[in-house]
Amino acid sequence: MIPRKPLFPGIIELNFQAGEVLGCNLYLIYDQDEWVLVDIGYEETVDDYIQVIRDLDFPLSRCKALIATHADVDHIQGLAKAKQALKTTVTAHPNAVEPLQTGDTLKTLALIEAQDLRLAMPPVEIENQVDDGDIIPVGNLELEVWHTPGHTDSQLAFRLGDVLLSGDNVYRDGCIGAIDAHHGSDIKAFIKSLTRIRDSDVKWLAPSHGPIFAKDNEMLDKVIKRVEGYLHMADFGTLAEDWPLMDQWDDEVAKGILPDGLQLPS
Repeated sequence: MIPRKPLFPGIIELNFQAGEVLGCNLYLIYDQDEWVLVDIGYEETVDDYIQVIRDLDFPLSRCKALIATHADVDHIQGLAKAKQALKTTVTAHPNAVEPLQTGDTLKTLALIEAQDLRLAMPPVEIENQVDDGDIIPVGNLELEVWHTPGHTDSQLAFRLGDVLLSGDNVYRDGCIGAIDAHHGSDIKAFIKSLTRIRDSDVKWLAPSHGPIFAKDNEMLDKVIKRVEGYLHMADFGTLAEDWPLMDQWDDEVAKGILPDGLQLPS
């Protein structure tokens, strides 16, 4: 057995525990011998993570569930393999069920042909569905489920006391999870989820990528303002609400307005 390095009571992040970043953040939530694992990462690292769990002396037979924060390949490709190894169940949001159970390579972003990205997406059965306000008991602990759509339509976060396992909502540098129509992004929903996190009384955010950090409302204000701007930018295509430049162009065409320094030839 190796010494456990919980970041908070009942919460171990397996990359930090291993002293090596193997993939997305994996949170092992435990009380006594019962435990759950939030996300699993790529299939190729499943054995490495399970070995870390063994070394920490957690009985593999006491894994209550594998929980998916959302249905992106970098978080869940290894679910089928881990489920078989641990002989446990899988829990996810209802919006993640179809892509996970069918192995949908498009919605999970396992297939991006333009970037020559082609990853396997093994299908996996989802035994348990959870939504906003549900409670996942782990021993005597209660993991509160938040549905925080925006990055994807299935994005979940989980609160335990002062800590929010915040998924791909926001990272320490103020970046947010990628906005992509293919996996169900929604800018308005993202703003609502970020606002909920800012307005909550949680003290710590434990994201799905990068380091844990203290919730900083000033930083979150800046992030929310930036994302609100995305609603009015052509950069985000069909996910944007409008493009003010085109209204300006309509007006300039109607009035025959040219930029300063340019005039029609006489």
